[in-house]
Amino acid sequence: MTGDAMNVELRTTKTAAEQALAAAFTAARATLPGKGAVAALREDAFKRFDAKGLPHRRVEEWKYTDLRALMREAKPLAGPAGAKPKGGIAPILTGVEADCVAIVNGRYEPAWSNIGASDPSITIVELFKFLAENPDYRMGQMPGSNDPAYWLNTAFMGGGVALRVKRGAAPAKPIHIAHVFSGDAAAAMYPRCVVIVEPGAQVTLIESFSGLEGIDYQVNSALELTIGDDARVDHVKIGCDGGAALRVSTLGVTVGAKANYKDFAFTIGGAVVRNQTFVRFGGAGSEGMIDGASLLKGRQHVDNTLVINHAAGGCVSRERFKSVLDGESHGIFQGKIIVEPHAQKTDGKMMTRALLLSDEAEADNKPELEIFADDVVCGHGATAGALDPGLKFYLMSRGIPATEAEALLIQAFIDETIEEIAHEGIRRALMFAALKWLGSRS
Repeated sequence: MTGDAMNVELRTTKTAAEQALAAAFTAARATLPGKGAVAALREDAFKRFDAKGLPHRRVEEWKYTDLRALMREAKPLAGPAGAKPKGGIAPILTGVEADCVAIVNGRYEPAWSNIGASDPSITIVELFKFLAENPDYRMGQMPGSNDPAYWLNTAFMGGGVALRVKRGAAPAKPIHIAHVFSGDAAAAMYPRCVVIVEPGAQVTLIESFSGLEGIDYQVNSALELTIGDDARVDHVKIGCDGGAALRVSTLGVTVGAKANYKDFAFTIGGAVVRNQTFVRFGGAGSEGMIDGASLLKGRQHVDNTLVINHAAGGCVSRERFKSVLDGESHGIFQGKIIVEPHAQKTDGKMMTRALLLSDEAEADNKPELEIFADDVVCGHGATAGALDPGLKFYLMSRGIPATEAEALLIQAFIDETIEEIAHEGIRRALMFAALKWLGSRS
């Protein structure tokens, strides 16, 4: 074989979904919001996506979530919002007081929102209005922007909001960005949000994803979060999508100096879900805690992937993810800690645990370290196994029935992570959701 033959690039035939995405972009490019720089950004993003196609098992970062195989078809773009659901737009958070920003079918819907205009410490602007008024804002520079799902979101982004928490502010209530699919037929939505937390501010930010059962809608979301020096952000992402939904959510976070960032990803719904989180510690002396809990059953497929980049010295990061898998569900955790050469005094640790309740359930855990500095403390671990029969026998010996003993052990396993959520109302809501999941299992 000649050298030229060996260097021939192998091209894969486009799937039906990839062909449909190309046709949809061609048809919609003139009507998608945003002109000038935004339109150019879309064009470039789709060209990059089109060259690579949907990620598949030969792409290392996507080896466990072969989107080319899992996404059989691309749904048409979602239309306008319909009627507001009577049960609320995020029933899982009933009773939690928060200022709500509704993103319905991928677009900001003020009529569904209840954000308090009287709070001068918060500004909310529709995404494309914000971009038109702030031409110097460089969209697409967030960590994780070199990813095919992010390119696809950039190409099709239909709307969202830019939210700013002003310097030194501390809003009394959480801010809830509620992503809702509203429609009676399968469609796709591509929301994009920008959140800027200025230096010294403190805020609790909730993101939720929900939609109708029985409709195989698709969501590709992206959130750009910038955290200023000395700021504190608690971010909670709640995935309670409809049971047939496919969702990929990209979160890119830039953390300033001496800041505190906590993130919790709770996944209980959806057929195929990928939560991908990219965090860059760009300022010295910051702390981050990225946790998660997934409760899966049936044939659910949930992938939690995160990349933590320590680009400044003296930062501390902790990553702890737990998953409970029943039926034929498939849970994935991929975590990577990168320590750049000048990020001395880094302290980074990662742990993932999977609890398998069925012989057919599968857990894939892949923690990684890439360390280019010599004065660091880093480590990782992963476990997967069934319920401890000794603990179950102990509870049964005290008169507790077998199913209740299992439920208590599962609850203790998952609550250990949920208890780290600082906001009491959110913490209680997620614990109650976990109890409902346990009740549905029995």
